[in-house]
Amino acid sequence: IAGTTLVLIASHWMFMWVGLELSMLAMIPLMTYSNNPRSTEAATKYFLTQATASMILLLAILNNTSNSGQWNIIQPEDMLSQYLFLVALGMKLGLAPFHFWVPEVTQGIPIKSGLILLTWQKLAPISIMYQLSPYLNKNMMITMALMSILLGGWGGLNQMQTRKIMAYSSIAHMGWMSAIVTYNPPMMMLNLFIYIALTMTMFLALNYLSAKSTSTLSMAWNTNATLTSILLITLMSLGGLPPLTGFLPKWVIIQELISNHNILVSLIMAMAALLNLYFYLRLTYNSALTLFPTPNNMKFSWRMNKQKSVWPISPLLMMSCMS
Repeated sequence: IAGTTLVLIASHWMFMWVGLELSMLAMIPLMTYSNNPRSTEAATKYFLTQATASMILLLAILNNTSNSGQWNIIQPEDMLSQYLFLVALGMKLGLAPFHFWVPEVTQGIPIKSGLILLTWQKLAPISIMYQLSPYLNKNMMITMALMSILLGGWGGLNQMQTRKIMAYSSIAHMGWMSAIVTYNPPMMMLNLFIYIALTMTMFLALNYLSAKSTSTLSMAWNTNATLTSILLITLMSLGGLPPLTGFLPKWVIIQELISNHNILVSLIMAMAALLNLYFYLRLTYNSALTLFPTPNNMKFSWRMNKQKSVWPISPLLMMSCMS
């Protein structure tokens, strides 16, 4: 929290860089608290990738400072600094083609750690991108955004693990935010807050159900119908199905891009969104429409059993449903 807060309030390049490092180093113990080899491997991959991104970011800061003569966060003076900033922030956020670490790391860590990785850890890099938005190269941002949306959709099609599906979903959503940041930065922040609310709802529901794969999810209706219903609504909202909340930012982003004469880009993004919607609907089908022949299907014993409280995710559910 301290590292992210330092980045949000920093007006000095080095304070901003130190805040990113604090946030990254604090995340590693949260990844390894389960004390198993997969968590250790995931934490190592995360550290190496983020350390590389931090090195590139520091190089961009030093290059920009040597040209401008000051350490305040101002416009990057040359193209090299701009490209280095984009590469570093792309690695931090998991934008394509620097997305390779996101699915593997998310799959190897506990669900609660995955929630923090895909939500809170995005705030600091996105705040930097927000500050630099008027000076970022639009063509490079659009290219990275389209690659992220397409690869996020294609990568999630054949996945059976829910954490990997959420990781590819994160890549695609980061692509939508990157596409709009140079045209309408406040719209990117609106998209970010909606994404965080939906992702929190999804991860909390998966954690309550202990659903780590689609096969486990297919039995969820038998064990907890209320949570499964929440899960279904959140999945459809994440996919951008109208009139749910997730549809709103996609619709406004496409309108903004069309108004800036990016019609072809908008068309590709709208078609790529169908890939994400497909695997969200597939999860919905697995969890609600394929009930295995168990005694629960006949006796409805879930109505009699004491269920886990779902009050912590009730506000998030309302945000998922309301457009």
